[in-house]
Amino acid sequence: MTSPTPLKGIRVLEFTHMVMGPTAGMTLADLGAEVIKVEPAPEGDSTRRLTGSGTGFYAAFQRSRRSLCIDIKAPEGLALVRRLALKTDVLVENFRPGAMAKLGLGFAELSALNPGLVYCSCKGFLPGPYEHRTALDEVVQMMGGLAYMTGLEGRPLRAGSSVIDIMGGLSAVVGILAALSERQRTGLGGEIQAGLFETVALLMAQHMAQTKITGTAPPPMSVRRPAWPVYDIFETSDGGQVFVGVVTDTQWPAFCAAFGLQDLAADPTLATKQQRVVERERTIPRIAAALAAYTKPELMAKCEALGLPFAPIGKPADLFEDPHLLGSGGLVPLTLPDGSTIDLPALPVSIDGARPGGTGDLRRPGEDGPAIAAELGYSAEEIAALRATGILAG
Repeated sequence: MTSPTPLKGIRVLEFTHMVMGPTAGMTLADLGAEVIKVEPAPEGDSTRRLTGSGTGFYAAFQRSRRSLCIDIKAPEGLALVRRLALKTDVLVENFRPGAMAKLGLGFAELSALNPGLVYCSCKGFLPGPYEHRTALDEVVQMMGGLAYMTGLEGRPLRAGSSVIDIMGGLSAVVGILAALSERQRTGLGGEIQAGLFETVALLMAQHMAQTKITGTAPPPMSVRRPAWPVYDIFETSDGGQVFVGVVTDTQWPAFCAAFGLQDLAADPTLATKQQRVVERERTIPRIAAALAAYTKPELMAKCEALGLPFAPIGKPADLFEDPHLLGSGGLVPLTLPDGSTIDLPALPVSIDGARPGGTGDLRRPGEDGPAIAAELGYSAEEIAALRATGILAG
């Protein structure tokens, strides 16, 4: 089935690096927009060259772009980019506050020339007392309480993914799509900002509400205060681990019957969900012993037959071979600049039964620059001169 392209015909000019801004650009590209990534000449975005835990950033979030490698500090390079901005629907940037305006590429300057431009800035903080601080995913996780809720008591720990960068990029896309919808009515674009700190604050909303409602601040999630009778990780006979949940009164008797725990189902002190929560110290060891008689595949099959929530304890690499992702179009093929291939997750949505994305490989730095310049009306001689001076790479 062909990948859906609801944003076909929309051109996006992207000035981003790392994860937050690129997530926004990737999402727009996967939905069919033409995304032109502006990178510094001659080597391109420094994210390409990250090592360690940053090794996968570029491959994960930079698919489906065209690459324009240009020196925008040179007047000729800036002129080319400004000409391109006049023919652009959306601009996405995640540079430090004021950097784009200093170059003459801020919202005020460009929207005066292109009133229909939707201009999105991906920032650490929305306007306010913190707006000039430098923010990273880990910084705002520490500030906003996510690291506190993730780690052990007294030992805050960042989440195991760039979750705030990624969610911040998706929030930027929500704002962009809203502005594009408004533009259909008014003909005018607008200025959108998305903030990392505000993103982590939204994730903390449930804990904030719990604090106000109960009068007690919740401890880290590592401190077990379960709201459900069975909501635990269990060991299996083959050394595996499976998370199993039994969260309703209707699931309880079926679960007990399936695993030889009929006496627990018949116990009047365990008749309700709340009673079973209170009695977890008594019931969980019995349940763990019963489930330990099964291998990991056997336990998963039994839970699936019962309709219980369950999950194997997986690792990221397991997703390459996940039957559901493989069978549902959840992984899209990608060719890296060195010619090697990899399958990475598609956007987590389906449109009319099809998964968007997987339509463009990673480009070499500046690979599309000469073609983009030609589309803007530059002659072959002018393009050659830009390349000869190093202003235009590719």
